[in-house]
Amino acid sequence: GVYNGTSELQLERMSVYFNEASGNKYVPRAVLVDLEPGTMDAVRAGPFGQLFRPDNFVFGQSGAGNNWAKGHYTEGAELVDQVLDVVRREAEGCDCLQGFQITHSLGGGTGAGMGTLLISKIREEFPDRMMATFSVVP
Repeated sequence: GVYNGTSELQLERMSVYFNEASGNKYVPRAVLVDLEPGTMDAVRAGPFGQLFRPDNFVFGQSGAGNNWAKGHYTEGAELVDQVLDVVRREAEGCDCLQGFQITHSLGGGTGAGMGTLLISKIREEFPDRMMATFSVVP
């Protein structure tokens, strides 16, 4: 996206959540994860889909069928290393990594099952960084 504003302070803080690309465009420093491709396809096809790095969409093929155990122990466990690779790449691109913000659902397989797995893996790898979760109740 493009910054539309006049605040020098806001412009100075853009790097907290965005990477600057060519032509004064900003790319969200976000990793989008799901255990099925449908949601990711909808985001990419939507009006904001082109804002995100294509490499930062990580998705499985089978889904977890709203089953916490599948998201945590089977389907999610197969995908979590790929997600962590993308998280690491984004973290390495930061000048001063402060922490992580995770938005996830508390119901079902991906948000609850894989979400808790991912939180614990990030906590293991980045123990001295802040972690804020925004948990959505179904």
